[in-house]
Amino acid sequence: MSTPRRPLDEQRLSQAVTAANLPTLAMVTFQLTGDQRWLDEPYRPVRSSGLGPNDSGGLDETAAAELRTAAVEAITNWSRGGEPAVPDPDHALLRRMLSTAMGEPVPDEYERLMREEMGFEPDPGPVPVPPAVVAERDLSVVIIGAGISGLIAAVRLQQAGVPFTILERNTEVGGVWLTNTYPGAGVDTPSYLYSFSFFPRNWSTHFGKRDEMAAYTAEMADHFDLRRHIEFGVSVDSATWDEHRQRWTVTAGSRSWTASAVISAVGLFNTPKVPDLPGLDTFDGPLFHTAEWPADLDVTGKRVAVVGTGASAMQVVPAIAERTAHLTVFQRSPQWIAPNAEYFQEVGEDVHWLMEHVPYYHAWYRFRLAWVFNDRVHASLQIDDDWDHPERSLNAVNDGHRRFFTRYLHEQLEGRPDLVEKCLPDYPPFGKRMLLDNGWFAALRRDDVELITDGVARITGTGVVTDAGEHHEADVVVLSTGFDAQHYLPGIDVRGRDGLRLHDAWSEDDAVAHLGITVPGFPNLFLMYGPNTNAGAGGSFIFVAEAQGRYIVDLVTTMARDGIGALECRPEALQRWVSDVDARHQRMVWSHPGMTTYYRNSRGRVVTNSPYRVVDYWAMTHDPDLTDFHTIPVPARAA
Repeated sequence: MSTPRRPLDEQRLSQAVTAANLPTLAMVTFQLTGDQRWLDEPYRPVRSSGLGPNDSGGLDETAAAELRTAAVEAITNWSRGGEPAVPDPDHALLRRMLSTAMGEPVPDEYERLMREEMGFEPDPGPVPVPPAVVAERDLSVVIIGAGISGLIAAVRLQQAGVPFTILERNTEVGGVWLTNTYPGAGVDTPSYLYSFSFFPRNWSTHFGKRDEMAAYTAEMADHFDLRRHIEFGVSVDSATWDEHRQRWTVTAGSRSWTASAVISAVGLFNTPKVPDLPGLDTFDGPLFHTAEWPADLDVTGKRVAVVGTGASAMQVVPAIAERTAHLTVFQRSPQWIAPNAEYFQEVGEDVHWLMEHVPYYHAWYRFRLAWVFNDRVHASLQIDDDWDHPERSLNAVNDGHRRFFTRYLHEQLEGRPDLVEKCLPDYPPFGKRMLLDNGWFAALRRDDVELITDGVARITGTGVVTDAGEHHEADVVVLSTGFDAQHYLPGIDVRGRDGLRLHDAWSEDDAVAHLGITVPGFPNLFLMYGPNTNAGAGGSFIFVAEAQGRYIVDLVTTMARDGIGALECRPEALQRWVSDVDARHQRMVWSHPGMTTYYRNSRGRVVTNSPYRVVDYWAMTHDPDLTDFHTIPVPARAA
């Protein structure tokens, strides 16, 4: 976030720093003054024990007051023309600062990532393609989807001077944040992390809710003037590669588009998964998936049945519990739930002021969120073969997580042993995506809310029947049953070299792609949010999508610069990737036999989640390696 250099009101600054995240403020003060004491005791923060921002950093009142006073002086001096003492920390110093800011060791490889992310050595962007080359080659790209990934690809292509068209089936940008309008819908990653690195925002709450996320993506599209490149209401049917012309033809109904390359940005959570329950079409009232919540539905005074207890249900149930006459929740398996005091907390104007006016503040605050929510937990997700209790946890640290979350569950459900028994998972923490408590336990304790753990057998005209034969009356049935995430590019017939069908190459639900992006036999086709790129342990997918967008556009500009007409992933590159992904997954929590998730396909292979840390994937995609590809030059007549 830009920090304009102008004299600041010292009184306003003094007020704002009272709301500052102190570990962040210490890094700012050090960069401005160069005084090493801000990296040492008593100002060195302690490690956060949970997922919160740890604003106090564990500093006592005396140290906190001293830091705030010094920060006001340093920031005021900077605003009046003083130069930062450490504007660009060297490699060793930045590594030290990253670990100091977190109060725990941060791996050295984070230094390269954060040096770029924090703007010390900013990403220069793609190498522009000269207009003459664009015209001579008739260079263009079709992007399928105007959600988060599609917009990122579009901005990057725009920077590179490569013409593009976005085909979007909906009438507005936003992807899942446009279509998921159910009550309580929001992000379970902090707002200042789940945001574009190149388009900051003063978020109203620490965890963005659906309406603000939809508005944010729309504002981003407007800011970069992307709408003139988008054709709305276009549902793509097919994409076919023409070997002779080295071009793709994309069709939707009777219309078609041709392009040098296609970027699929259709997303992972776009096809609602509806259970095959007898009687679905016999229910007398509204029955729908959470992703298709009726805009005019009022549940006030209604008996509502919610089938499922995953991420969407955990947001819906607390949001409607006070309005319904009775709420029945049908649970297939319980979820691990983490406490988070900031889930509904508003971001105050003092914090907004700091983000806008204080140098380095936004960058350091965002880094702290990234470490906690992206990669901090990764080491604890590895299976320890020597661990004595594999039935309940993976290793000693994971067992500590289990004890922590179990204590929290018991605290929230004190006096309700019936709910404790139903809600305590029997699989290791992080086996499914960790969910944040947004009032879930409080909602379950209500007298007018009932949690049912028997399976759902069928739907009747007036309610839901369980496997035990009990009938539960309902006026509204909500299917919170997730998405078909195992079938990538659903509904689009993609044909590559020699007419090879992509879904045949993937045996329908066994999708593979090198880096989750490219597939042998499908030249100039690039996937975003492809196989094995979902951040199952949590964190911001926007960060991953930006890495993919950079990688893809760098390949496109390289093709233009080097006269490459077709670029196709080598089978051996894909095989190396798949073998490594599968081997790593065998050592991770998602291969634990204790739970069923959408992560694994019908063969038991993990097809959605990445086994890598975010920093690893960022490094893998930072600089494309052309040796991973077969390259075919542009025919001489078109060169």
